[in-house]
Amino acid sequence: MESNNGANNNNFNHMQPPHCVEIPMEVHKVEAPPHKSTLQKLKTRLKETFFPDDPLRRFKGQSSKKKWILGAQYIFPILEWGPNYSFKLLKSDFVSGLTIASLAIPQGISYAKLASLPPIVGLYSSFVPPLVYAVLGSSRDVAVGPVSIASLILGSMLSQEVSPTKDPILFLQLAFTTTFFAGLFQASLGFLRLGFIIDFLSKATLIGFMAGAAIIVSLQQLKSLLGIVHFTKQMGLVPVLSSVFHETNEWSWQTILMGVCFLVLLLAARHVSMRKPKLFWVSAGAPLASVIVSTLLVFIFKAQNHGISIIGKLPEGLNPPSWNMLHFRGSHLALVIKTGLVTGIISLTEGIAVGRTFAALKNYQVDGNKEMMAIGLMNMVGSSTSCYVTTGAFSRSAVNHNAGAKTAVSNIVMSVTVMVTLLFLMPLFRYTPNVVLGAIIVTAVVGLIDLPTAYQIWKIDKFDFLVMLCAFFGVIFISVQNGLAIAVGVSIFKVLLQVTRPKTVMLGKIPGADIYRDVNQYKEALRIPGFLILSIESPINFANTTYLNERILRWVAEYEEQDDAKKPSSLHYLILELSAVSAIDTSGVTLFRDLRKVMETKGVELVLVNPLGEVMEKLLRSDSDGRLAKPDTLFLSVGEALATLSSKP
Repeated sequence: MESNNGANNNNFNHMQPPHCVEIPMEVHKVEAPPHKSTLQKLKTRLKETFFPDDPLRRFKGQSSKKKWILGAQYIFPILEWGPNYSFKLLKSDFVSGLTIASLAIPQGISYAKLASLPPIVGLYSSFVPPLVYAVLGSSRDVAVGPVSIASLILGSMLSQEVSPTKDPILFLQLAFTTTFFAGLFQASLGFLRLGFIIDFLSKATLIGFMAGAAIIVSLQQLKSLLGIVHFTKQMGLVPVLSSVFHETNEWSWQTILMGVCFLVLLLAARHVSMRKPKLFWVSAGAPLASVIVSTLLVFIFKAQNHGISIIGKLPEGLNPPSWNMLHFRGSHLALVIKTGLVTGIISLTEGIAVGRTFAALKNYQVDGNKEMMAIGLMNMVGSSTSCYVTTGAFSRSAVNHNAGAKTAVSNIVMSVTVMVTLLFLMPLFRYTPNVVLGAIIVTAVVGLIDLPTAYQIWKIDKFDFLVMLCAFFGVIFISVQNGLAIAVGVSIFKVLLQVTRPKTVMLGKIPGADIYRDVNQYKEALRIPGFLILSIESPINFANTTYLNERILRWVAEYEEQDDAKKPSSLHYLILELSAVSAIDTSGVTLFRDLRKVMETKGVELVLVNPLGEVMEKLLRSDSDGRLAKPDTLFLSVGEALATLSSKP
């Protein structure tokens, strides 16, 4: 973590003559921060931790009536933009809503099968949740519905204990209960303003996780694309490929031919829309067009009798209530809570990331905590109306954005379109081949493999790249949830490493300026004879005081090794620059006291520069003997310290 010792040793020999620092300079007193009571400090800390955006500022100075209106608008954002809604906005939202509905219908059916649920549940999940989000959500561009990764995780985790084929009713009950717990967890994070928890899923973790999950999802579709009947329930790379090549006798050339044709068509449509964003409607309409064309082909040629499997009859009508199917007791309770937690975090991270991405493009703000509550309540309501986990889907939201959506009404239009489909058009999907649904899923998840960003991570931070690889290979070779856990664990280890091994650097003077910088970074920076100037670039606490003590003493030893062993050490002052030390605890204060004692035995004086508010306050409180915070050992800047100390006899 420290600067290269070889480079530092070279800089020990670059001395600046003592007369260069003897410049008249006004010395300022280091002030203690204004006194605050413990209650005031606690209030400030809680506010900065849980309310950094100060959501109550809009209520200041308002009348009681206005406060009630603002409160209602905060809870239900639709009340804020709804009164100003116009026919012009409706035209844009109507076109966007129909466009994303054409994508949502085939994706909903496909993702439900990915989650090992009845296909109709995917359509149910594209009807009720968007209506709830339109009322509670703060994003104008997010299009709500099932997503591939959450579907994969839900299906794989529940399948570990319950078979979706042998006990479909119980599996469905567990899926709805999982959705309830996912929503409860998401809403709780938003209500308690604990959204920072999801920040432990770093960008590197998500890139690796999404890429690994995309490959696993694609491999799972080989069952549909090859026409295999007996396929493994495991999600790892090895079991899937083993199952594929052990069941070659079940491969169907008719299924393979149809799958390849529609997969190429869908990938070509995606490529066209990526190259020319104005042709977004090509990739948006391609899935539905593929479903329609393939269904007609199967119906005309009776392909179901020639090895091509079809969805079969789907029930007509709107979502039936499912609150009576929620199970809050029994032997599977731990499973649904764990699955709800994992799917809740993943879907919440994706939904908020999607909302913030498109909000930045259109220059408006998305409240992360409100989004958590909206997505959470949406899933809780959905669990009672035969829906499984939903969130803001990136592919759907991108189409919504490109189609010109202005408000969340586009979600309402999509929901109404799905409702019409549920009521009147379900018989048309009876002959839809499963192979096309598999091709739709593969096309959708290909976009989750972000090679340019992975290369960028490699160039910027090799440790982050390692985290990304841990997530990627963990998902592929172990399991989706364990791969994610490994990546988060490695990320936390990195944070702990940074906390317990803070960076310390030696500072030197930039010639011609009263500026002091890292001698390893700035080769022209000169060391001042008799002074060892170190900068500590981290808060000081119990986790790193032992390391800091050892590292500072090593800096001193290295300095002394540069002097002639036969002569007394030329080091007179150890200056610690504390501008980057934002916080300190009792162990940190003890570190300074111990360092002072050790330095006194060496004939070296410890000097502290620019201790910040909390640090200064605790130093003064602990300085009962008046030796730690003496005026002649506390300075506002390194320059002032050198000017004062150099003039001492």
